[in-house]
Amino acid sequence: MRSRPARGRSECLGDFDALLVAARANVPTAWDALFRWLAPDVAGYLRMSGAREVDDLTNEVLLAVFRRVGSFEGSEPKFRSWVFTVAHSRLIDERRRSNRKPVCAPLETGHVSAPTVSSAENVALRELEVARVEAICAQLPSDQRAVVLLRIIGELSVDQVAEALGKSPGAIKQLQRRGFETARRLVEREGVTL
Repeated sequence: MRSRPARGRSECLGDFDALLVAARANVPTAWDALFRWLAPDVAGYLRMSGAREVDDLTNEVLLAVFRRVGSFEGSEPKFRSWVFTVAHSRLIDERRRSNRKPVCAPLETGHVSAPTVSSAENVALRELEVARVEAICAQLPSDQRAVVLLRIIGELSVDQVAEALGKSPGAIKQLQRRGFETARRLVEREGVTL
């Protein structure tokens, strides 16, 4: 897989080392910047991995990271890898907990005012896109799904994914190849054009 240019969120961080020093000094703006940088991708990884309580789990991951930020040493890519290692571990913990607890259905809420037609249409289209990606991800074997999501959403290198999942880089490359092939077949079967 070719490396991609850094996303806009990374560029907005500015000097990562200075941000890390500020976070260690408990500067609120540093915590805010780290949260805004990490939360969307961590939540995306957890959502596509089938987490039940995405927002709660994302907060749990970032709280664990923030509590241990003083012990972190390394570069921005190493930090990102560390964050997704924590996210993967918390996801595994959630799965273990959920196997011990029954599933609870949400209570019905009161009447919610209807959004405007154009925003309702946009929301519906976005939800269909997300549902389609979630359905494809759900059909991947769990090890392939974890690799693909960590590579795409987490933007981790093969070596970083190997470290996060406790596998060799060769095994990660193989799982990634199989995951992309499986996803491609699923997309073709649905007749979706990309």
